[in-house]
Amino acid sequence: MIQIRPVSDLRNKFPEIETIVNSGNPVYLTKNGYGAMVVLSLEEYANLTEGTEAKLDEADRQAENVEERVSHEMVFAHARGAIHGK
Repeated sequence: MIQIRPVSDLRNKFPEIETIVNSGNPVYLTKNGYGAMVVLSLEEYANLTEGTEAKLDEADRQAENVEERVSHEMVFAHARGAIHGK
């Protein structure tokens, strides 16, 4: 079940929040009724970001061997095209 809590629960009910995230579930925190942040266990965060550093290192190595550079606009346009099948 999705856990949505006010951000004040992070301070006032930390052990309860900790139990939830340590069981593998995220806790979504709100501030003034709007989404503010998500709390994850370190293990879940590591699973989510696994491989990111390696891919960035690989991209850096490739960039060292190539003179061509592209703007962030071109990168995002290409990514959007891939997502939307264009």
